[in-house]
Amino acid sequence: MKSKLNLLHRIALWTSILGITAIIADFGFAQSEIAKRFLEGTYFAVLGVGIVSTFVRYFKNYKRIKRKVFIFDLISVSFTFWVFYLYLFVGVPFETDLLLENPIWVRIAVLFTFIREFSEIRFNYKRTLLNPAQLFVASFLVIIFLGTLLLMVPNATHEGISFIDALFTSTSAVCVTGLIVVDTGSYFTEFGQIIIMLLIQTGGLGILTFASYFSYFFRGGATYENQLVLSDMTSSKKISDVFSTLKYIILITFSIELVSGLLIYSSLELDHFESRYDEIFFSAFHAVSAFCNAGFSTLPDSLYQEGFKYNYYLQIIVILSFVLGGLGFPIVANIINYVKYRLKKLLSFGGKKVGYRPWVMNLNSRITLVTTLSISAVAFVAFFLLEYENTLAEHSGIGKVVTALFGATTPRTAGFNSIDTSAMLFPTTMMVFLLMWIGASPASTGGGIKTSTFAVATLNILSLAKGKSRIEVFRREIADVSVRRAFAIISLSLIVIGSGIMLIALFDSDKSLINIGFECFSAYSTVGLSLGITADLSEVSKLIIIVIMFVGRVSMLTIVIAVFRKIKHQNYRYPTEEITMN
Repeated sequence: MKSKLNLLHRIALWTSILGITAIIADFGFAQSEIAKRFLEGTYFAVLGVGIVSTFVRYFKNYKRIKRKVFIFDLISVSFTFWVFYLYLFVGVPFETDLLLENPIWVRIAVLFTFIREFSEIRFNYKRTLLNPAQLFVASFLVIIFLGTLLLMVPNATHEGISFIDALFTSTSAVCVTGLIVVDTGSYFTEFGQIIIMLLIQTGGLGILTFASYFSYFFRGGATYENQLVLSDMTSSKKISDVFSTLKYIILITFSIELVSGLLIYSSLELDHFESRYDEIFFSAFHAVSAFCNAGFSTLPDSLYQEGFKYNYYLQIIVILSFVLGGLGFPIVANIINYVKYRLKKLLSFGGKKVGYRPWVMNLNSRITLVTTLSISAVAFVAFFLLEYENTLAEHSGIGKVVTALFGATTPRTAGFNSIDTSAMLFPTTMMVFLLMWIGASPASTGGGIKTSTFAVATLNILSLAKGKSRIEVFRREIADVSVRRAFAIISLSLIVIGSGIMLIALFDSDKSLINIGFECFSAYSTVGLSLGITADLSEVSKLIIIVIMFVGRVSMLTIVIAVFRKIKHQNYRYPTEEITMN
């Protein structure tokens, strides 16, 4: 009996995968009338098998089903029955122009079925097969490859796309970079743009985050080894906090993106769009792209587009979105907890006194926030003064302030531009180089060497200058391993960027060194800003940029860890000697 039930669930899983494949084929390829009917039958077969599998699951384990899973199943099954009712009894034709001009509701029901069946898979991670670093790198490679194939289907573009350009776009989206070789808004169809948006979302959070959380949501547990891997990837200090951290990451992401999308929508004028749906899609696309620090835009010139470059309200929303995304999930969660604590202390709900809690704002958050605010403030003042009579000349009053703030914050991996980047003065361009290299904060959607790395390196310099043997800040001592990691990240980043500049200069000798350098720094730090040479690069140079974007997203240090085998801790130490440095 048990083997028959397991067989049914396996059939339901593979049927749901067939349903997702049918959706991709339906949207990605032109369909004849016979093919449409076949796909329609496939959808309803998937839904039928999914309903049977769900009912059997409850019949077998009804006492072990959690309430939140029951609510999901109730909504999913009710929605599916509603679709069946409309189709069989009401006779509503699905070929409407609602949303995607196709039977969107039946496809949503198929997607629900896939999520439910896929989440029932028990993932048993074996460290002997892949270590956490290798698993992390492999997950990005898989998504990039799948994204490339999806972008190459006929209906994803208006005129077709080469493999290299599809690979470049997919890598740029998954690695949340934003460098483009073709215009996103005009070259890709709506289906292609949706694929790019999904790749950005998946790359920003990581496919393992989604898969792990959904598996935990439905199954309610994981093996100890799986939890160890996830704790490495989510930077959780306790294994018991792994799934609560995953929940925080997903809730924070979708909450901020939802609020950002609504605010962006409220800032737009319908005159700039063909329909209300285009306005909604624009808001959703840019909310996801901004929070994930991707820098992709459906506008040809990003926010420098006519009709948008003077929309300062829109620019402020985008700034807030990518700054929050660039702070990192642990920092945002820590800030939320700190605000809750301060509010409780201030208001003292119910007359109860709130006990004192030391270090609600932890050391990591303090260093990150101080570094982020300091860098942003210095960059804003420098940008405002340097570009006042240049790229800011067309703005006045508050417009200059907002545009300068945008120009000072976007190089830290956001990638949007509200000015003509190629028109910046040379000193400003050099400052942007530094801002791109520093990048966002750790455990965020952004790239670069990270603000904490820059802060630790700076504190180390100050410590050496004062003759101190250790780094101390906020009455805490920085661990030696953090210092070693920081300088390893800095060294490796310069090696990768320097190698990229030399190789591109070799294959595209007609390009100026500053343009090539800007492109490589932007690619490594997953920024997406460019001085206008991306589309004109040779095929080999595009491949080099692809590699740099990938390395920048997963971190060169992670790749090094993935390649080298870890040795066991040796319980001995050699005599210590100092090496001459200067």
